[in-house]
Amino acid sequence: FSDSLAVTQFFYKWGAIPQELTSGTEITQFEYFVREGQYISRKFLDVKSQIPIWGTVFTSMFIHGGWLHLIGNMVYLWVFGRNIEDRFGHIKFLIIYLSAGIIAVSAQTYVTQDSLSPMIGASGAIAGISGAYIMLFPFARIKTLILFFFIMAIDLPAVVLLGFWFLLQFFQGVGSLGTLEGNIAYWAHVGGFIAGLTAAFLYKLIRREPLWPKNSRSHRTHNPYEYPSDYYSDYYNDS
Repeated sequence: FSDSLAVTQFFYKWGAIPQELTSGTEITQFEYFVREGQYISRKFLDVKSQIPIWGTVFTSMFIHGGWLHLIGNMVYLWVFGRNIEDRFGHIKFLIIYLSAGIIAVSAQTYVTQDSLSPMIGASGAIAGISGAYIMLFPFARIKTLILFFFIMAIDLPAVVLLGFWFLLQFFQGVGSLGTLEGNIAYWAHVGGFIAGLTAAFLYKLIRREPLWPKNSRSHRTHNPYEYPSDYYSDYYNDS
């Protein structure tokens, strides 16, 4: 029980809490109840943070709820992030990543302004990387595991895989409207994805690149172990 309280305390100190961000007032105590014999005692846990409220927008991106949460996010970042970093460079990639994370937290906060649940995880920022990917490499084929009575691996275009994921987040987000509590911040995913897609869209406009691939050689299997520099040269030399 003490371990779970320590985890709760950590999340409240370093996670992004919508009510704190909208009101500007920090939550300093967490109320919980303990059974002591035949009685239930009301206790309070100190959750006062050592950083400003706005700072939790950044710290929340680096906190996860467990190994499964962390590994799942890192797989997505590994698959899609290397290609985007190769395209933009280290600094611009970091700017897009953090900006998408900020917009993701802002989107979820706007929808659930009175929520006291801490937001944690990098999924909003990684959704931004996914949004940039669907704009830059819509037809890159990604090996995907499909679970339907049995497991099979098929190559899906990024526009199909990520497009389906985005629609799933959007409609689940619509279904969650009116509720303040929940385990998944759907609107953070939606906001981050749109932010990344918009960044890649503007990048193409500024560089006067085609907004959508026209040649069939962009339909290729994505290998997350390699940087796709040859993909760029093939595409742009033929356009």
